[in-house]
Amino acid sequence: MARRRQAVTIKHVAADAGVSLQTVSRVINKEPNVRPQMARRVQDSIDRLGYVPSIAAQRMSGSRSYIILALNDRERTISDWRERQGADWVDQMLLGGMLKCAEHGYRLMFELVDTHSDHVERELRGAIAALQPDGVVLTPPHSDNRLIADLLEQNRIPFARIGSLAAGPGIALTMDDAGSSRLATDHLIELGHRRIAFIAGPPEYSLSGWRVDGWRAAMGAAGLSADGLLETGDFGFASGERAARKLLGLGDRPTAILASSDKMTLAALEVARALDLEVPGDLSLISFDNTPIARFTHPPLSAVDQPVARTVARAVELIIAAQKGQDTPREPVVVPAALVLRSSTAPPRDADIHGN
Repeated sequence: MARRRQAVTIKHVAADAGVSLQTVSRVINKEPNVRPQMARRVQDSIDRLGYVPSIAAQRMSGSRSYIILALNDRERTISDWRERQGADWVDQMLLGGMLKCAEHGYRLMFELVDTHSDHVERELRGAIAALQPDGVVLTPPHSDNRLIADLLEQNRIPFARIGSLAAGPGIALTMDDAGSSRLATDHLIELGHRRIAFIAGPPEYSLSGWRVDGWRAAMGAAGLSADGLLETGDFGFASGERAARKLLGLGDRPTAILASSDKMTLAALEVARALDLEVPGDLSLISFDNTPIARFTHPPLSAVDQPVARTVARAVELIIAAQKGQDTPREPVVVPAALVLRSSTAPPRDADIHGN
């Protein structure tokens, strides 16, 4: 039987280089207080032995854990996983966060926390004690939870608040929800639509309001009324179905709908079919998120592509910079979204009636 190869540890490197464990750790962590000659000696041993640094070895210096903790909403995340409907917010968050952490020798760890729970402080304190993260990425609605922000501030842990412009500590980042909503609405207006409805997300998410603001701004700038054309959902299919039925049941129904999630837009598409409305002939649709389901509907949905991976990657960069004592932006960092056009938008059939 072949003997299993023994794993190379930091102790092997220290013995090979003839230095202390702490010196190896300082070289691994690229700390400045190591003589160049000593750093080369340790690195030669690392390369010769094929040693791969572990988190435990990196922690030996005592100054960093090399862990970034990302928090996401427990209830909504578990619901998305169980429904298996193609929502990939978590996938994109891990994509951006993990790759950027790897570039800097860090690890990304992912935790689910219920922001509405009375136990949120206890849960977060437990995670901090167990992982001792160098930084934390907060996603909506955690990014607007002042209790969480204050707790991280008290523990002197750098953190990023994605999707929040609320006053308070932390590094604020947005995906320009108002601007991208206005961009999508402007596109529909350019096509000749005048009755453009909006299905908003839940008010507990700040970005829901920003998207409504962008839609209203575009409608107002074009001299169009938004009265009676706003409904609110919870990002889920059922709420989108209810909202779409109300809007498409109006006497003067909208010729276009912009919805604040792919699931709600998919629901609007199903309601349109049930009412024998053709998309995009009778009704144009634009979605938010651009998750996989947006590409595989019939017709494929035009969508605002949320740059989740790029935003989380930028958040990680800024957290690591803050952990090293570097200055971070005082103003919110904006990572712009893009409008991806597919087959669900077209000029309205009655465009000529409205003078187009």
